[in-house]
Amino acid sequence: MENKIAFNDLGLSEKTLEAINKKGFEEPTPIQAMTIPLMLRDDTNIIAQAQTGTGKTAAFGLPLIELIDSSERTVQALILTPTRELAIQVSEEILSLKGNKDLRIVPIYGGQSISQQLRSLKKGVHIVVGTPGRVIDHLKRKTLKIGNIEHLILDEADEMLNMGFIDDMEEIMAHTNPNKRTLLFSATIPKKIKDLAHKYMDGYELLAVKKEQLTTNLTEQIYFEVKASEKFESLCRIIDIEDDFYGLVFCRTKNDVDTVASHLMGRGYDAEAIHGDISQAQRERTLDKFKNQNVNILVATDVAARGIDVNNLSHVINYSLPQDPESYVHRIGRTGRAGNEGTAITFITPSEYKKLMFIQRAAKTDIKKSKIPNVKDIIKAKRKKIFDDLAAVMSEKVDDAYLKLAKKLLEDKDPEEILAATLNYCFEDELNPENYKEITTSNGKRNQIDQQGKARLFVSLGKKDKYNPKKLVELITGKVSIKSKQINDVQVMDKFSFITVPFEKAEEIVQRFKEKGQRPIFTHAKKDKRR
Repeated sequence: MENKIAFNDLGLSEKTLEAINKKGFEEPTPIQAMTIPLMLRDDTNIIAQAQTGTGKTAAFGLPLIELIDSSERTVQALILTPTRELAIQVSEEILSLKGNKDLRIVPIYGGQSISQQLRSLKKGVHIVVGTPGRVIDHLKRKTLKIGNIEHLILDEADEMLNMGFIDDMEEIMAHTNPNKRTLLFSATIPKKIKDLAHKYMDGYELLAVKKEQLTTNLTEQIYFEVKASEKFESLCRIIDIEDDFYGLVFCRTKNDVDTVASHLMGRGYDAEAIHGDISQAQRERTLDKFKNQNVNILVATDVAARGIDVNNLSHVINYSLPQDPESYVHRIGRTGRAGNEGTAITFITPSEYKKLMFIQRAAKTDIKKSKIPNVKDIIKAKRKKIFDDLAAVMSEKVDDAYLKLAKKLLEDKDPEEILAATLNYCFEDELNPENYKEITTSNGKRNQIDQQGKARLFVSLGKKDKYNPKKLVELITGKVSIKSKQINDVQVMDKFSFITVPFEKAEEIVQRFKEKGQRPIFTHAKKDKRR
């Protein structure tokens, strides 16, 4: 059996290993295992052939953190990237891995105020991550000095070549000292890249990772363009339209995870949350429930989701757009496994379109635009599920108590009327089009008329009163004739909360709690403009 390589086998310091552990990395990728020890030797140039999504940023970022002398406030490393998005992402990734080391990193790129960059550079930085054009701007202004750098890294070298940056790359390399070490990352090594290496790299070691398909053909990749305020409603529609939804929902922050998970649970979905603030014991319990499909929706951050190994997920939902192509590939790689088909869905706001297109190009994949299911389709899907569920129940033996109740109901009533009344009683909210919020499509049209007759209530109870969304809903349903699914957008703050309910129920709730002789817990909030 082949022994797995661990991060502590690569020669990294204890402080860096602690930062890796906090980040959630479990074991090095092949390019990391090859590159890190070689860079730490600090005695050779490197050409590394590796695709996006293989962990290459950490492959050169971790050794840089070890090799930079933080006591010297001078530019010791320059990282060139083809786009400003990648410059920002590389900078953020290295910052997230540096731990407590006093390391100054600044991204410089076109489109950002050059005066802001000048201020950052004047303060003194160790690592500059920049696009070729903006780096040359600073070289001409003499505001960036790279004559004494120790490390030059060309990230996505073939992409820079495709974008016409070859002359800029040569000009920048000519400004550097000949004794520096150069690391060139490229998914392919075309002739012009080889010529560049021969001209400016005095010998090098070639590292190549076996080319693998980054995204599986069994995973359908689509995206929806919606307003940020409409993401949650869109998520619910995706879940509702599927026969057997079983998936991961990725959010960017711990707060987003908690908010999305609590809102899902408030609407009656079987959902759980995991992120870095959850204890290991709770994490294990939650993962066991998810793997056993006792819950079918797991809301998570990227770090918390590491190590989740489930082969039969139907969906991966990018509720928040991933930070970089590598994160995108890692996320969607959790569906479409073991011969099973899967769907990867990404929600973006209109302003995030360019970033999504960069991710698509860098990950060398195809992400197709689609439309959020409309209310008519959702109700049709729910009707089908009701029919299927009832058919399944009718195929089993029915308890005598229910048979007796049915016979009594049928004594003087029409069977069709009884059945219709029962369906109305059970599914009135789910099958009522007016209970669905509007969603704005990217061309400004509406998928559904705004939901009517809704009221936003202020509740003078909050977290300090030991209330969470579930407990607040239970308080209301215990004293008022209202179903939990009629209570939406439950937001629990420290000292107060908000809920949205049908207008006719709002008056009943306010009056019922007044009658109980309690302090005015429920009052009408000012008009919710989202409605």
